[in-house]
Amino acid sequence: MNEVLQKMISESPQKPQAVMPKPQAVLTGEWALFLDIDGTLLEHAEHPDAVSVSDELRSLLQGLDRKLDGALAFITGRSVAAVDHLFQPLKLRAAGLYGLEHRLSPGDDVEIADEPADIAALADEIEAELGRGAYIERKGRVLAIHTRAAPHLLPRATQLVEQALATLPKGYRVVPGNAGVELLPLEAAKGAAIRRFMDIAPFTGRRPVFLGDDTSDENGFETINDTGGISIRVKPPAHTTAQYGLAGVAETLAWLRGQL
Repeated sequence: MNEVLQKMISESPQKPQAVMPKPQAVLTGEWALFLDIDGTLLEHAEHPDAVSVSDELRSLLQGLDRKLDGALAFITGRSVAAVDHLFQPLKLRAAGLYGLEHRLSPGDDVEIADEPADIAALADEIEAELGRGAYIERKGRVLAIHTRAAPHLLPRATQLVEQALATLPKGYRVVPGNAGVELLPLEAAKGAAIRRFMDIAPFTGRRPVFLGDDTSDENGFETINDTGGISIRVKPPAHTTAQYGLAGVAETLAWLRGQL
């Protein structure tokens, strides 16, 4: 069994959650908030487009953004356009595609990450082999294979993207997730996206707080820990670099409401 599959099994959602301390009930002082979306603010669905945002969640995010004077940003694998569509009419600060896209201020334009021809060809090949059981999400230079509706396809999906590394230009990596696998450029990293925000107003000088739920969030947790922030993993598995844990989306939203 290769190293990637071993890691995926060790972090399988069927495993018992780790018992971790909860973050303090109310944060004090000057802090900045970074939020993953799927699995953190919203329950996962079989298809990424099957989720919906309640008015209550929009109101919660607006309230937090006001309280923090704008020091709130999404750090997500979704594109910024997909985030805007999901949370409309809200347009908050965001790093999309793991930091390949940024909206550093609410009024900024977002440079769209185009899909390279070799990634497009790979997506076609994987889609043809796996069929309708898996959803192939094309996100510019990021390729995501979702297998929540067909878990038995995950090992083969992982094998296909691992094999593709040998034929693609250097600079890509494979990232397993809770119910799928992604092919990402090396520079697509949540930690780097967080650091970019922390270098600008209104984030500079504040203590960063990051909430996420998946393997791709671990890089963000490491950055948060290195900068003296607060890292929180939702549904924490046995192995995580996060300092604190929350049991699920419902507990996460309750904790966020407690910060208002």
